Amino acid sequence: MIPKYADHAANERTFLAWIRTGIAVIVFGFVVEKFNLFLFVLAGSISPEAANRWMEQPTRWVGRYDGLALILVGVGLILIAAVRFFRTAKLIDDPEPHAASGTRIELAVSLILALLTAALCIYLVLT
Repeated sequence: MIPKYADHAANERTFLAWIRTGIAVIVFGFVVEKFNLFLFVLAGSISPEAANRWMEQPTRWVGRYDGLALILVGVGLILIAAVRFFRTAKLIDDPEPHAASGTRIELAVSLILALLTAALCIYLVLT
């Protein structure tokens, strides 16, 4: 029997949940990027002036970088999950008691995702 198996299994389930969340954020970033490309091609098929007008909108900077930002946040989530998984696995096997780690990283990632979501909502309202 593996010592502290329940703790290790819980750590692995948490790791897999973070990985799944990171992959979902990355996929959503790809969808946003492809949708922006679709809108540009659609505007270009109407007329070249419509495509130029669409690209010159003041809110286009959000549309240019929002998908890329989501992809990078998803990759960051996966990296953070890997670091936390290995650190927690090491702490589970350590016979010394340890205090619970802070939640600053989780709060920072949640804040970044909330800001990206707010930027997307503002972008959709303005376009």
